[in-house]
Amino acid sequence: MSPRVYMLMPLLAVSQIDAASGQEFPVKPIRIITSESGGSGDFVSRLLVQLISPSLGQQIIVDNRPSVIIAGETVAKAPPDGHTLIAYGGTLWLGPFLRASPYDPVRDFAPVVMASSSPCVLVVHPALPVRSVKDLIALAKAKPGVLNYGSGNSGAITHLAPELFKTMTRTSIVRIPYKGAGPALNDLMGGQVQMMIATSPSAAPHIKSGRLRALGVTSSGRSALFPGLVTVAAAGVPGYEAVAYTGIFATAHSPAAAINRLNREIVAALARPDVKQKFLDIFVEAVGGTPEQLAATVKSEMTTMGKVIKDAGIREE
Repeated sequence: MSPRVYMLMPLLAVSQIDAASGQEFPVKPIRIITSESGGSGDFVSRLLVQLISPSLGQQIIVDNRPSVIIAGETVAKAPPDGHTLIAYGGTLWLGPFLRASPYDPVRDFAPVVMASSSPCVLVVHPALPVRSVKDLIALAKAKPGVLNYGSGNSGAITHLAPELFKTMTRTSIVRIPYKGAGPALNDLMGGQVQMMIATSPSAAPHIKSGRLRALGVTSSGRSALFPGLVTVAAAGVPGYEAVAYTGIFATAHSPAAAINRLNREIVAALARPDVKQKFLDIFVEAVGGTPEQLAATVKSEMTTMGKVIKDAGIREE
């Protein structure tokens, strides 16, 4: 046997081991760490468990952790074998801008797939004399510091989305903070605050009933959730986008074969028409895509919203 053949044999052996490892994954139960019960991450995780566990041939355990700090640290420190995942929203990658964090959202996680997205809706109290985004901007500029908006906790999307709106429109609108988005929405309907950029599930029934007036949806393009509603971007704020995402990640340095297998199984599940409808029923859209696309979205959000957080001096309360 020639020396060259001998040199190739170790490389062939390594490639065969890698292929076998990819075929063997998963070799034990998979754990998905996610947000509190009833949240979007919990919904996504539990639905996917039913769909992909049989094809993966392993039990999948949903582990609810209401603290993103604990959830993120747990996954960051897990063995990098693809068997520990995290399904969380933007607080996972934007949280480190708001507080000291025990993990780095880029260094410590391997993107798997973007599971879902849900745009927010710019809504106002019906008594406010505006019927479009341009009307609202004009009123805010005519009366700087007079208009106000309700929001949930510091750093939540109901806080960051209006701050991004203010930055991009160069308007002065006063934040009225609440301990959650629910109380803020209630006060908006009661007329105690004038506007809000609310999540789709919370705003939809009140838009339908007429208790709130919707001016625009915050996705980059028209949304299947609000097919008749113009985007804020098209209605006067070009480039504006503020979406609630749920991404699925593994521990950094997990094998590529494991990441690819998980991605294939989850994307196939998300593409099913019945699954898409289940998502739409709770005002969320199934996404899918590649790990690279998830990484790009996270990077874009960290750039855009990270700047908003820094410029506004926002810190976790």
